[in-house]
Amino acid sequence: MASFNKVILLGNVTRDPELRYISSGSAVTEVGLAINNRRKGPNGDLIEETTFVDVTFWSRDAEIIGEYVTKGTPLMVEGRLKLDTWEKDGKKNSKLRVIGERFVLLGGRDGGGPRGSGEEGVARPKRAVGGRPNAPSGADHDAEPVGGGGDSHRSMAGSDDDIPF
Repeated sequence: MASFNKVILLGNVTRDPELRYISSGSAVTEVGLAINNRRKGPNGDLIEETTFVDVTFWSRDAEIIGEYVTKGTPLMVEGRLKLDTWEKDGKKNSKLRVIGERFVLLGGRDGGGPRGSGEEGVARPKRAVGGRPNAPSGADHDAEPVGGGGDSHRSMAGSDDDIPF
């Protein structure tokens, strides 16, 4: 039986990312995203639900996220679900997270978050970055190549060859 594991999220970053390097030298950072969903309840009232999701980025993507993303930054992420399990004090724990494979920084160069440039009404082109699923990574990454091969750079829209911004 075939399997498919793909997630696309659009939300706001909940905390400043902390870039770190594992023993193999690969960069890793974790970002929390808050995704809001509005719907009408049974009596017609507007109900707002917020879902919090942790997203882990590796290699160059982690470095870019660590440098350009701050709390409040709107971010679009494409990735896959991964279930982490561990045992602590004899109790089994698990957590579902997203392994980020591609992302788009939304807003202007300054992140476009709540601290934006003061040009909220001005439309700016969106720049796609990230998305190097075939890049070497640490043992914890375990990313599968997504089609193709070699060291191609992929993103949701275009190439990241023109980074830094």
